[in-house]
Amino acid sequence: MLIIATYDVSTETPEGRRRLRRVAKVCERVGQRVQKSVFECQVNQMQYEELERALLAEINLEEDNLRFYRLTEPQDIHVKQYGVFRSVDFEGPLLV
Repeated sequence: MLIIATYDVSTETPEGRRRLRRVAKVCERVGQRVQKSVFECQVNQMQYEELERALLAEINLEEDNLRFYRLTEPQDIHVKQYGVFRSVDFEGPLLV
């Protein structure tokens, strides 16, 4: 499944800035950054649950915001892309 993970971490304190870096690192392990705090992640159900647990362990529920969006099939009619960014085709052949 393709999910979009978004977050808004309060960076007013040094601890908030550290949390922001930790949250980004968790997302980078699973998906690709498409905007500063937005990641596309191609995951199965178990990977999704692991990602959710890892991010919930990092954020402060009193100060931060975390959202997940699950994109339904067929993805090509639900996702439109404009501009210079080109995302990775998770389903396409891997070229090295």
